[in-house]
Amino acid sequence: MGDLNIKPVWDGVLLPAFPALDSDVSVDVVVIGAGITGLTAAYLLKQSGCRVALLERHKVGGTDTGCTSAHLTVVLDEDLSSLSSSFGQDHARAAWDAGFAAIHQIDTNVTGLGIDCEFDWVPGFRHIPADCDESTIEDECRALDDEAGLARELGFDVTSVPRTPLIDRPGWRIENQAVFHPRKYLRGLVTAIPGGGSLVCEDSEATFDDEGTCFVGPHQVRAPWVVIATHNPRIGRSKTVSAALLQTRLGLFTSYVASASLKGDDGLLGCYWDTSSPYRYVRVDRTGQGLRVIAGGEDHKTGQTDDTRGSYAALERWVTPLVDGSICNRWSGQVIETNDKLPIIGEVAGKQFIGTGFAGNGMTFGTLTAMMARDAITGARNPWSELFGPDRLALAHKPWDYLRQNADYPYYLVRDRFAGADSRTLRSVYRGSGRIVDVNGQLVAAFRDTEGTITTLSPTCTHMGCRVGWNAAEKTWDCPCHGSRFTSTGEVLAGPAERPLERVDIEPADARGRAAPASSRAR
Repeated sequence: MGDLNIKPVWDGVLLPAFPALDSDVSVDVVVIGAGITGLTAAYLLKQSGCRVALLERHKVGGTDTGCTSAHLTVVLDEDLSSLSSSFGQDHARAAWDAGFAAIHQIDTNVTGLGIDCEFDWVPGFRHIPADCDESTIEDECRALDDEAGLARELGFDVTSVPRTPLIDRPGWRIENQAVFHPRKYLRGLVTAIPGGGSLVCEDSEATFDDEGTCFVGPHQVRAPWVVIATHNPRIGRSKTVSAALLQTRLGLFTSYVASASLKGDDGLLGCYWDTSSPYRYVRVDRTGQGLRVIAGGEDHKTGQTDDTRGSYAALERWVTPLVDGSICNRWSGQVIETNDKLPIIGEVAGKQFIGTGFAGNGMTFGTLTAMMARDAITGARNPWSELFGPDRLALAHKPWDYLRQNADYPYYLVRDRFAGADSRTLRSVYRGSGRIVDVNGQLVAAFRDTEGTITTLSPTCTHMGCRVGWNAAEKTWDCPCHGSRFTSTGEVLAGPAERPLERVDIEPADARGRAAPASSRAR
């Protein structure tokens, strides 16, 4: 495939820039993380009369929200019948209701702020896979029919269809789902936050002392409430042990996405999800040039594949028959699943609110987290606080799920102690690539930039000591244990790690040797 052009389709829209925090501030709420969760929380809290400091360690709207496929749907990764079996029909209904409430909130924000973000109501389709084995089609169809019947019984507008558009397979249809352009939406939200005692700060990494006080560098942020909106929650005011226990309930997965143009009419518009495991997903939307397909899948636990290029290739083989022309954009994003398949949203420490475990519903559950945070902080009752709360009683019924989600963690700790290096010379690290190298008995994570300069880092993840691996497609260092990701030069890209990979100084004699030019690479 050559060098992959990794760029989300949303990246063409620029968001306004904000200065780093340069003084002490006092506010009612500090919100950490400026993706859809943090931006929506800051906006809703300001609407409710709170002064808010929104802190982002990188840039607004990047990282996880910037890599979404932007489905606005109530349909969860876990099918409705399984939810009903695990939690009861009332709770299953509530879980879908929460999604509808979030979509409604997004629609309200779009209308109230006059945001031009290509928001469009579309149907959703759940269907059997396009490559479904003929011997299982009858069973797959029966299961989908049963699920559609249960959805109708619970009051949702779901109908069985003999053939879905685009995929042309049996399934069911649900009304009033939506799509939008996430960066255009976030651009509208973020411009409404600053002022009146509220502020937005980029390049402002928050830390906490032992008393739970928030700092950005030397500057103190005084606030009674903290909302952690970082996708994978940071420790913040929580104790290290409680944060580690929360992490055992989470599984971090990488999902791959590609986009291309599509010929056809508006009858193809919609969101699509098949019943594969892991499932594939598609959205068909309008652009100025016509219809577009954004499709994803090939999920795996973050850091647990040596061939990320192969994941892109597999996705593109599946997408190509659906579209017209070549793939325009490709990228990957991280999704987090909980042990019981519902998000964790609520207060985890004294006046510290989190949201995580959104799985494939990041846009809706991120918005819902903001709504629930606003209600908790302003003292309003919220109908989903018990269902999604961190201490929900439903967890007690399935204790083995904790182990199942994290069963491979001890294996990776053992493997890291005994696995050999990728190479024993820095000369093997080509320009624009990274490798684990044994330099005179010392393991380093080595990256060589396009100018030929080598950066050598400790390969030990700063979260819990696992060894990172090189992600050739994304050019990042990824941890296979809990999904932390670091830039090629070691900065934290995504948690739970909070500290960068440590720099390792290599003696000049060890670091000599130029990388092979691109034309001579044997790969």
